[in-house]
Amino acid sequence: MRKYTLMKRKTQVEPPKIFNTVSLLSACWEDFRSDDIYSRLLPLLLTLCIAALPEPAAAQDSYIHHDLTVRLEISSHRLIVTDTITYPGKQREPRFVLHAGLEPFSPDPNVHIDKKTTRQGSVPIESFIATLPKGVNSFTIQYAGVIYHPAESNGKIQDRGFDMTPGEIAEEGVYLAGSSAWYPQFDTDLITFSLNVELAATWDAVSQGSRTKYERTHSLRTARWESSEPQQEIFLVASPFTSYEKTFGNFTAMAFLRTPDAVLAGKYLDATNHYITMYDQLIGLYPYRKFALVENFMETGLGMPSFTLLGPTVLRLPFIINTSYPHEILHNWWGNSVYPVYELGNWSEGITAYLADHMLQEQQGQGQDYRLASLQKYTDYVSRGKDFPLVKFTSRHNPATEAVGYGKSLMLFHMMRLELGDPIFITAIRDFYRKYKFRFATFDDLEKCFESASKKDLKADYYQWVTRTGAPKLRLSDAKAVKHDNLYTVTATLEQVQSGKSYSLHVPIAITLAEQEHAYQTVIGMSTKKRHLKIDVPAEPLRLDIDPESDIFRRLDRDEIPPAVTQALGAKKMLVLLPASVEQKVFDAYRKFAEMLTHAGPDAVDVMLDRDVKQLPTDCAVTILGWENSYFEKELSSWRGYELVFTKTNVTILGTEIARANHAFVLTTRNPENKDMAFMFIAVDRLQSLSGLARKLPHYHKYSYLAFEGDEPRNISKGRWPVFDSPMTAFLREKDRDMHHVMMGKLAPRKALASPVSFRDTHDGNHESNASNKVEGLSGNH
Repeated sequence: MRKYTLMKRKTQVEPPKIFNTVSLLSACWEDFRSDDIYSRLLPLLLTLCIAALPEPAAAQDSYIHHDLTVRLEISSHRLIVTDTITYPGKQREPRFVLHAGLEPFSPDPNVHIDKKTTRQGSVPIESFIATLPKGVNSFTIQYAGVIYHPAESNGKIQDRGFDMTPGEIAEEGVYLAGSSAWYPQFDTDLITFSLNVELAATWDAVSQGSRTKYERTHSLRTARWESSEPQQEIFLVASPFTSYEKTFGNFTAMAFLRTPDAVLAGKYLDATNHYITMYDQLIGLYPYRKFALVENFMETGLGMPSFTLLGPTVLRLPFIINTSYPHEILHNWWGNSVYPVYELGNWSEGITAYLADHMLQEQQGQGQDYRLASLQKYTDYVSRGKDFPLVKFTSRHNPATEAVGYGKSLMLFHMMRLELGDPIFITAIRDFYRKYKFRFATFDDLEKCFESASKKDLKADYYQWVTRTGAPKLRLSDAKAVKHDNLYTVTATLEQVQSGKSYSLHVPIAITLAEQEHAYQTVIGMSTKKRHLKIDVPAEPLRLDIDPESDIFRRLDRDEIPPAVTQALGAKKMLVLLPASVEQKVFDAYRKFAEMLTHAGPDAVDVMLDRDVKQLPTDCAVTILGWENSYFEKELSSWRGYELVFTKTNVTILGTEIARANHAFVLTTRNPENKDMAFMFIAVDRLQSLSGLARKLPHYHKYSYLAFEGDEPRNISKGRWPVFDSPMTAFLREKDRDMHHVMMGKLAPRKALASPVSFRDTHDGNHESNASNKVEGLSGNH
């Protein structure tokens, strides 16, 4: 996840041209959405908006430059700053904002700083005007004061919320960003800077760019960071770090840990080299001279230019180094060097998710599973009132916005890739990076690069996903197979049954043939609501599968996917049933767990005793707590058909027996009266495990069943129930239609977009190690 400043940033636009046009679009949004002409006009209007954007200047002296010297006084939450600002052009009265209470002044008697307004909010902001002598475009200001906004929870656990602060100087650590308004912020988008930080000798400081000075005396640590690359904001992070670094060719991998751990740091340094090498080869050379893993004092997962800020628990999770960590590294290409224009849609999360999270799964042969899970998340979390077009996505703040801004967006890039082929797709993203490095870019700019690389008009296919709300939904019917001469013909009807107009789709089809190992595969175009299929095949067809590898962004039918935690947590309302017959300490533990679900689940959670509910509702999700719950026995039939066996001492899941003692279980199924609503059963043997289970449950969203061990608890089993009756599968022989025993034929293998680079390989070529492996341990309280 890329870091987004909490204070609204001005984009690189001319207000009279772009903002008036965007306001007009916003005012007419609902009218356009309900009109067939909407999806044809909006791309044109977006193009007109983007035409108003000025070309970013490339010259170094076109950016405001800050030369900052900062002294941090941790115990008093204070900073003392001298900032020499070089302002391009000849403006004599530049305006800037700064955190309230810092009282800026200039030591130059010819420069006057006048306070104008004060604005309250999460960070109180004051605005100023600097009056400069004629012909002067460089001036110095000094200021000092307190910045202390203690971290607060940022959203539900289910929303992947975490503790966050707009700015804090404290004994726990220092976090200052653009949202802190800790440095003068002018009416401009991109800046360059140098930052000299002085702080206690047992502490260290990290920012963007390269570290050009690093000294320590008995009482003082001095670190200087310089960024000649244009940035959107300046970060300053400090803590009692132990630092580690290793140079690979033209960049340095660094790690800053609050608790010394050379083994952990070494793994992250090597992983940094591994992933930067892979993306160098796929996209273009890494845009910075260092990348640092930085341990935060809060539980965060943030990506900044040239470093990532991970919480102490997060960075020690064993899977993070191969999942979230490469995602944050890749953001240095997308989002942290090519900048989105947020008012016109944040494309960077989707392409990063596709080229990191999805591609790493694809390298392991799990690409289809990842796409299916993304489509299921959209189906389960994005109801009609929660949907929106990609041009309205700025950042993730709940599962619905994630399902659109990440999931729908990554599927857009996947569909573009399938339509163009890997070589052209790679050419397009390389061209996009080359053209817009350290510039602002939009969905429109991406489309132009795809068109340029392919020499094709892609507007119709592309903009339907970018500008429209919603997704297609498919229905297959009337599938038959007829023999004539030496061939067979498969016929069927395929419909788009979503409300509104049709989408232009490229629909993959697989037909399994008798005595053939591999399925017959083809792709058909579909631009109308109904398409009659007629496909000749060379052998007897056994089954027909529509979109067998989850290649189309669409709203899935419930019977295509198994019940999962997403379906329970994604419901607007949940009823939690407590077991009334248990002893008080067990009841209290489950009641506390139910309260935790209000922070990890649906918008509304009702909690009731099992004995007080005569019949389970069909209009909300239901969570049944405890082996002793009367509804556990009553609803056992809901799990019929799955390989699930209960005894007084054990649970057997898909043939694996797990003792109830010392274990916690989470099992999902569907309400037999309403398949859109889920039942979730949760029972534990050790009450101490409930708090950890509540915290972890949202992170296992795609699974149908889970088993955990111990008090922590530790996951020991997870999986998804099989799908028996997918409406996207038709069995073509009468004798197969009830038994459903014909397996789909093998599909043509697909290569990952990029091959994984082994850790040994990353020492070759562009990032060949120069054997520099400097490790420094700092004294102090770790």
